[in-house]
Amino acid sequence: MLPYKSLIQIDRASSIPLYIQICNYFISLITDGTLQPSEMLPSTRNLALLIGVDRNTIKLAYEELISQGWTESVERKGVYVLSSLPVLTQKKTDHVKNKEIKHDAFIWTNKFSHSILSKNFQKPQLAIDDGFPDVRLAPIDELMREYRSISRKFYGRNFLKYGNAKGSEHLRESLCKYLSTTRGLNVEVDDMLITKGSQMGIYLSAQLLLEQGDLIAVGVSNYSTADEIFKQTGAKLLRIPVDEYGMDPDYLEQILKKKKIKAVYLVPHHHSPTTVTLSMERRLKFLKLAKENKFAIIEDDYDFDFHYTNKPFLPLASIDHNENVIYLGSITKTFAPALRIGFMTGPSNFIHSATALRELIDRQGDTILEEAFALLFNQGEMNRYYRKALKIYKQRRDMFCELLKIHFSNEIEFKVPEGGLAVWSVFDHNIDLIKLAENTLKKGLYIDNGLFYKNELFSTNGLRLGFASLDEKEMSEAVSILKKTIR
Repeated sequence: MLPYKSLIQIDRASSIPLYIQICNYFISLITDGTLQPSEMLPSTRNLALLIGVDRNTIKLAYEELISQGWTESVERKGVYVLSSLPVLTQKKTDHVKNKEIKHDAFIWTNKFSHSILSKNFQKPQLAIDDGFPDVRLAPIDELMREYRSISRKFYGRNFLKYGNAKGSEHLRESLCKYLSTTRGLNVEVDDMLITKGSQMGIYLSAQLLLEQGDLIAVGVSNYSTADEIFKQTGAKLLRIPVDEYGMDPDYLEQILKKKKIKAVYLVPHHHSPTTVTLSMERRLKFLKLAKENKFAIIEDDYDFDFHYTNKPFLPLASIDHNENVIYLGSITKTFAPALRIGFMTGPSNFIHSATALRELIDRQGDTILEEAFALLFNQGEMNRYYRKALKIYKQRRDMFCELLKIHFSNEIEFKVPEGGLAVWSVFDHNIDLIKLAENTLKKGLYIDNGLFYKNELFSTNGLRLGFASLDEKEMSEAVSILKKTIR
């Protein structure tokens, strides 16, 4: 007989009834091959004595096993593992398993074996991040107040049902008004799709635009995640030089004489990772090329709202009269990263298809959260937040750049960004960024190691150093640790 005394360890403090615990142990013994079909279970009397419970508890456990189809009762003989169950190979110990199994248990396409997953910033830790907003500035209390208020009202319960996959109509209306006021972008409510951040918009666009072997133009330096999204479609990346005025449309024009592309991916404000802004002259040139060559422009305007030196340029989508532009924006990147809300707009038919595709991935977003954001926009709370944050982030940018200038004049080369939440910083080639990241972490400071920004043509020894999420004290402390580590 099996050593049931050691195999079945009941927990009397658990909220799970004892008979269910015993039942579950037997199911585990059957499914791992320890108990085989037609094998007899111990009598209720013997098992009760072995594990120290009442006999009726064992009877209840056996009845549960029978009702679930794991065992059967044979009159005057006892309870047996159901004879019709398939014979399972007994599970090997971890020691044997680790030695013998050197492959996956099933065949699948692993396209992400070398992918590096994102850093978890939810743990309390001093960090110079990639350029994220300071969530302490966001009107979270007001947002949650509206969220609770909506959920308590009788009509709010309707928002818990399935709704429009395009997102809350109220939020789409609010965003259309906001985009018209701030960016001169006239959008119909039906042509607006609420997404889980701008990254979902990039994915949806790529899936609809690109097929195996298609060409998409991207920057020599570019948002690495966008590159990976495009590659997953089977498309090929056509790298376009990026300088202080953004991506170079003249370079693309020469290529278009020989090759056909399906799309261009642009980050016109605060290019990722280098933070440069695309000049108005180049914006118009890209629109002209798109019209003449019939390709789409994916305009990722993820942090339009934070521009300090002057007023931000109009988005390409605002001056596009030929409907070549798919415009992506984000509340996530300007409010709080974990609140996954972005938006996407473009030609009606394209947005309809993007909505249908979005339904296959994620039926819809959090309607109550979207409704709460709509109220913040309508009440002017979002405008107040953007004005306050813009002022604070400009002060932090200036302070951070001054600290870099004072302490790292020989080690870091940078230009004061016109906008955005990070400074593109090129380190001296003698500084190993991977080792630097490891050593600063030991001292209590997280910084990136630079690998995320590199690609087959771009290997600058640089980092995006985010300043927005650090207050004055934290910034000084972070720079001090970085200085001590470099020196």
